[in-house]
Amino acid sequence: MPNLREPILAGSWYPDDPGVLTREVDGYIAGAEGAAGNGKRLKAVIAPHAGYRFSGPVAGSAYARVAAIAQRIERVVLVGPSHRHAFEGIAVPTDTAFSSPLGEIALDATAVRDIQRLPQVVALDAAHACEHSLEIHLPFLQRALGSFTLVPLVVGRASPGAVAEVLANLWGRPETLIVISTDFSHYLDYETCRRLDARTSQAIVSGNIDAIGDDQACGRGGVKGLLRLLEGSAATIELLDLRNSGDTQGARDRVVGYGSWSISEPEGGLADRRMTALGHGRLMLGIARAAIRQGLASDRTPAINWERVPAALKEHGAAFVTINLNGRLRGCIGSLVAHRPLAEDIAQNAWKAAFKDPRFAPLTEEEFARCEIEISLLSPHTPFAFRDEADLIARLRPGRDGLTLQEGDKRALFLPSVWEGIPDPATFVQRLKQKAGWAPDHWSDAIRATRFTTEKISAQTIRAFAER
Repeated sequence: MPNLREPILAGSWYPDDPGVLTREVDGYIAGAEGAAGNGKRLKAVIAPHAGYRFSGPVAGSAYARVAAIAQRIERVVLVGPSHRHAFEGIAVPTDTAFSSPLGEIALDATAVRDIQRLPQVVALDAAHACEHSLEIHLPFLQRALGSFTLVPLVVGRASPGAVAEVLANLWGRPETLIVISTDFSHYLDYETCRRLDARTSQAIVSGNIDAIGDDQACGRGGVKGLLRLLEGSAATIELLDLRNSGDTQGARDRVVGYGSWSISEPEGGLADRRMTALGHGRLMLGIARAAIRQGLASDRTPAINWERVPAALKEHGAAFVTINLNGRLRGCIGSLVAHRPLAEDIAQNAWKAAFKDPRFAPLTEEEFARCEIEISLLSPHTPFAFRDEADLIARLRPGRDGLTLQEGDKRALFLPSVWEGIPDPATFVQRLKQKAGWAPDHWSDAIRATRFTTEKISAQTIRAFAER
């Protein structure tokens, strides 16, 4: 028998009779204006969580979009605020299923287990037991999607970066839908509410986290976390509906604001490497350190417990692992192209960087205790067209481009991180030629180049993202 989280608001905030509830939710979804939209690339929605007679029509605008992609959604990550229980971090339940009057929803037990590797995630049933911000969405999800698994998250005191790291971990592919639960301004007069919620909506659409104050959205933790994750991406945020209880119920002296937004990925989705780096960075660093620790203990190549490796790290990927000691290079080995599972690539390259880099003696126990590890996830290499060396130098993007040069059997690569020590493009190319074994002034029409980008992962980058 599942450990079940039972509904607490059925019969008060929404109907407890399955037939009545079905008709009511279906009516809200069917009544949404502009329901069709461009749902092909829909990845997330923001929707309200009040009693259905207040916020149901506004939630219907979001779930009409969700219903249009029901055939591909297998998992829902549902994020809401904590209204009744104060705590630090982001809470998952120990339950194995949630229920509504429309039936039970199984939790994605593997995902719930895996995200508890992150320090901000805690198992805390008290945060879920009396929380309405998730429960209100369950009947809408059941009617819009049918069958799916659930990852329920209640956000306590947590930075936008901490929430974003969890969302990146769970982002998945098109099979995963993110739902952020929030209401907006509370108990203002009608016109004041409209003005404040309009500013909040503009902040959401423009991705301006700092413009969302504590009094503007009870679920701001989830909203800001999603916006933090989408910073710099090509995602599209669209306002679907913005009303308040004065519009849905009539009384306008003390109203509550509600809104719905859709978040769509660009064609081809968001950069997988970025989501992998942000969501699984701590685990990848752990894999690298475990590989080195195993090499120190036995001099054997590293073994991986594949049962605990998430799907994103089982896909083929290319990575460089760099070991630094006292701010100086102590080893660096990597893969130019993806040819094996990313977790294996990281483990093998970490082991080789520690013990097989021909420029250094094998790493010692004492050095391992003090060293810093950095992982660079490589994008696919793309041909770099240029007329001559001067054109190549002019087209380089300092700080962003990694570069390979090849002529005959000689080839060399610089990661984008090399720009930190060589900021001048001409010097960057000159040093790369020297690395390949050519003279600094060597040039030939036979030289070919590719460029790529990386996502850098280190303890410092993870901490900086999660704390902001």
